[in-house]
Amino acid sequence: MQQELQFDGADYVKERDYQRLANNHYKLKELMKDSVYRTLGEISHFTGIPEASVSAGLRDFRKEKFGGHSLNKRYEKNGLYSYQLILKKEQNGENQIRS
Repeated sequence: MQQELQFDGADYVKERDYQRLANNHYKLKELMKDSVYRTLGEISHFTGIPEASVSAGLRDFRKEKFGGHSLNKRYEKNGLYSYQLILKKEQNGENQIRS
C-alpha cells in the first residue's frame, strides 16, 4: 500500500490539489528514476506536466518527506539547465518507494 504524500504550501487545498500533485509526483519519479539528465522542456514533453510544475515537483524530491533524494543540475547552454534525479538507496540497496 502506497503511503499518502504530504503536500503543503500557502495555496495548497487538498481537495483541489492532492490528486494532481500526486499524479505529477509519480510521473516524474517514473521518468527520472533512470538518473538521465533532462531539461524541464524534455521532462514536460514526456510527462505532459507544465514546466513550472516539473520544476516544483523535482524540488520536492529533495525534501525528507518525499525521500530526501539528490537532484543535480547541469548547465547546458544559453541559460538552459538539465536535471538528474538520484534516488536514495535503502540499507538493502533497493530504491526507496515511499515517495
